[in-house]
Amino acid sequence: MNKSELKSFLDEKVESYNNPNFIESDPIQIPHSFSLKEDIEIAGFLSATIAWGNRKMIINNSKKMMDLMGDSPYDFIMNHQEYHLEKLENFVHRTFNSKDLITFIKGLQHLYNNHGGLETVFSENIEANSMQKSISDFKKIFFEVEHLNRTQKHISDPLNNSAAKRINMFLRWMVRNDNKGVDFGIWKTIPMSALSCPLDVHSGNVARKLELLTRKQNDAKALFELDSNLRSLDPNDPVKYDFALFGLGVFEKF
Repeated sequence: MNKSELKSFLDEKVESYNNPNFIESDPIQIPHSFSLKEDIEIAGFLSATIAWGNRKMIINNSKKMMDLMGDSPYDFIMNHQEYHLEKLENFVHRTFNSKDLITFIKGLQHLYNNHGGLETVFSENIEANSMQKSISDFKKIFFEVEHLNRTQKHISDPLNNSAAKRINMFLRWMVRNDNKGVDFGIWKTIPMSALSCPLDVHSGNVARKLELLTRKQNDAKALFELDSNLRSLDPNDPVKYDFALFGLGVFEKF
């Protein structure tokens, strides 16, 4: 199909999937159970952090994290005492374990106490049409707290050639503002045009079939290629096409 036909096809698929029905089978349902901005962004960040593997398990373990924090993640992060962290000791999601979770809680507390919170840190060092440097700098600031080296693998660095799928998904949730009821649009300091598509196996395979992507690995170079092609379809809101690529891959087995 030509570019105009491809855009029409993908726009139609975005309409099909970018609606509240999408929420019930997606980890984005976790932050949707909160109303306070800080609860939404923290619940979103932690849920996105463990968003790999079986989606049902991701959702169940994300709910478990919220439950362990008394379903008040911001309050827990800002006001917990050391003994409150003991109840997290059995938490595990694949290779993300209780030590990682405790480090993330301390890293988040550090961000809110010393750097103005998640939105403020991510909104610094945005380059034209790119969050890559901002994400890399976020990782450095986040791990200024004492941590095990192994925990660093749970936040990707796009400047080390990672596609940073989970961080880009989280940023989509927080930044995109289209009043469709799925993404939150509560971060006003980051332009939607700077967002990158959350590139994973599903979206990558569909993108290759649609000739939006030629590179075989799902890495930062592939993400740059995909982003460039999606921006040519909609420069203001390129990551809306994540709904189309993901929906075609997961729900339609395209």
